[in-house]
Amino acid sequence: MAKSSKKQIDQDEKRVIEQLQRNSNESIDKIAKTCGFSRQKVWRIIKRLENNKTIWGYTAVPDKEKQGVRHYIMLIKRSNEPANDVIDDVIDGFKKYSGKNLGIFVQTACMLQGQYDMLLCFTAKDIIVAKRFTEFINKKYSTYIREIMMLEDIFSVRISGMMNPKVDDLKEFFKTN
Repeated sequence: MAKSSKKQIDQDEKRVIEQLQRNSNESIDKIAKTCGFSRQKVWRIIKRLENNKTIWGYTAVPDKEKQGVRHYIMLIKRSNEPANDVIDDVIDGFKKYSGKNLGIFVQTACMLQGQYDMLLCFTAKDIIVAKRFTEFINKKYSTYIREIMMLEDIFSVRISGMMNPKVDDLKEFFKTN
């Protein structure tokens, strides 16, 4: 049998990734059937994607209400102060789940291009804990932060590509008396 071209391999990988993004808990058999591939081919593709770190990992998308937590977004605008001396500290903080002692779980941390320089998405049991975390970050890195803003996510329509099963509840936010 002839080997697949690089272009075909890339297309096959994209199809498998799309299925995993829809539901990473789906069986290999179902992914194979959806993609029109053999079970073995899907398994090999997934292993290759994991080994070369195209796939970093898998996650569950839990119901925040049932967990007893709220979802928050922190936007950070850097100052002009060079941050070279704190970069290792920041990275170590994320590796160790900075904030867990406060009851915080950082779900997303990314650098941005635009009005703000960094975005953190995190959960906390309530607004008080979320504000403490924001104050902690602001105080710890005050030299490097020009502005910090915290927002509460009051209704998530999609998280990690997954549609909220309670999406019809969104209508309640738009009802008039």
